[in-house]
Amino acid sequence: MNIIDSARTKTLTPLIKKISRHEHQNASSLLDNIAAGKTVILKNRIHRLKKPCAIGKGLRTKINVNIGSSTDISDINLELEKLKVSIENGADTVMDLSVGNTIEETRKEILNHSTIPVGTVPIYEAASEAARKRKNFLKMTKDDVLEIIEKQAREGIDFFTIHAGVTREIVEKIPRLHKRIIEIVSRGGALIANWIRCNNKENPFYEYFDDILKIAKKYDVTLSLGDGLRPGSVLDATDAIQLYEIRQLGKLAQRERAYGVQTIIEGPGHVPLNQIERNIKLQKHI
Repeated sequence: MNIIDSARTKTLTPLIKKISRHEHQNASSLLDNIAAGKTVILKNRIHRLKKPCAIGKGLRTKINVNIGSSTDISDINLELEKLKVSIENGADTVMDLSVGNTIEETRKEILNHSTIPVGTVPIYEAASEAARKRKNFLKMTKDDVLEIIEKQAREGIDFFTIHAGVTREIVEKIPRLHKRIIEIVSRGGALIANWIRCNNKENPFYEYFDDILKIAKKYDVTLSLGDGLRPGSVLDATDAIQLYEIRQLGKLAQRERAYGVQTIIEGPGHVPLNQIERNIKLQKHI
């Protein structure tokens, strides 16, 4: 059984007991919230973690730290130092956002040294691999995407951010819907939007979402549905583009939970103070 299966069958596993004690929450309530999709536990079934992390209703606010190499600086020891500093200062989770020349090696070392859950954005490695093999990230294939996701899950990654809400339909509508100050600020969202435009095909993360769910369930990886079309400027907040993606993510979340995969929804992006409450309530409702 995976974590959701345990919650739905009211099975009190050692992991659930540990989280319950750490969060000072009744174990029965914790199980109910996991089963309902209101709480997730970030823990790949093969990743040995000293400090698994739960996120959601009634729990402490969690701090995530983003680290990772760039195309200018790829130094594994530097990333391990960032990881050490993050953990020493109380980080609950860490994401490896590497896009440099040593993506796989860096990720494996971070996994080996991290006592907290590790997340990635698989499109970064998939695009980098396509650029390395075929000299152009726009030549990325659906097999590239699925192979990278399977590989990272097999290595022990606890959660993925995937931008499945950036569909071909919305990318084609963006110029007509609204003139944004900044069109797309998400790196993953921009990569996928450009791939869709140049290949005239559907987003592989959306088209092959069921295949991704199979991998996620096999390894008990939590999927964080990325807000690839989040507003980058407060002047673009709560526009038709943002709302389209939120609706898409709501539908995908329903499919995830029905399949037995834990789900996080990112968002809402950059919004003015007087729209934060409206955005959060709207997103929770959808």
